[in-house]
Amino acid sequence: MIRYARPRLLCVFALSMVAASVAWAADPPSTVVPVPREGGWIQRHNSFNDRVKQGDVDLLLIGDSITQGWEGNGKDAWAKHYTPRKAVNLGIGGDRTQHVLWRLQNGNIANIKPKLAVLMIGTNNSNGNDNTAEETAAGIEAIVTNLRDNLPETKVLILAIFPRGEKPNPQREKNAKASEIASKLADGQNVFFLDIGQKFLTEDGTLTREIMPDFLHLSPQGYTIWAEAIEPEVAKLMGETK
Repeated sequence: MIRYARPRLLCVFALSMVAASVAWAADPPSTVVPVPREGGWIQRHNSFNDRVKQGDVDLLLIGDSITQGWEGNGKDAWAKHYTPRKAVNLGIGGDRTQHVLWRLQNGNIANIKPKLAVLMIGTNNSNGNDNTAEETAAGIEAIVTNLRDNLPETKVLILAIFPRGEKPNPQREKNAKASEIASKLADGQNVFFLDIGQKFLTEDGTLTREIMPDFLHLSPQGYTIWAEAIEPEVAKLMGETK
């Protein structure tokens, strides 16, 4: 367990993560240090706070531009799957784990009791040499810990970071490793993990423009695939099915 996790998560990490936690105790990675951004970002953040103050929130989708895109290319799938569930989109383009963490600490989940929070974050941390897979996983863990501490009645569904790039590549591998580490946070009771990445790929691992036009952000078809792939788990965790 890395040091940023609370004992209640009861997760067991690989030896490399344990070793990393020792080094990070004195010098934590940027992924776990909450920071805001400026400009339109803070306006969108404030709009989230205004929305949750209204209450009546049963489902949260938390992330970066890929999650924000439910309001664009994903709007039809959102209307079908999530509007009836009183869902709130907490996605902001360009966000990294540290930005999401700041938002959660500054009003995005204040005074609500959703049934489920779906989290998909980390791809922006993987750009170039910005963060390692282990550091990104630490950021995901910090977010999950925050959610569990502040929304103890809310189930958390961690989604593996989606594949990016037309063909298999080192950045995909880094994200896959971060997701594999983060998967160990799942306890089968309050925290769950789901990897739907293969749903977006052809048999040889190609990501087509029909699914992600820029090999990162989803098309309307891509959002339909996403919604349908997680639907059974969402329904179960929200108490709609057994």
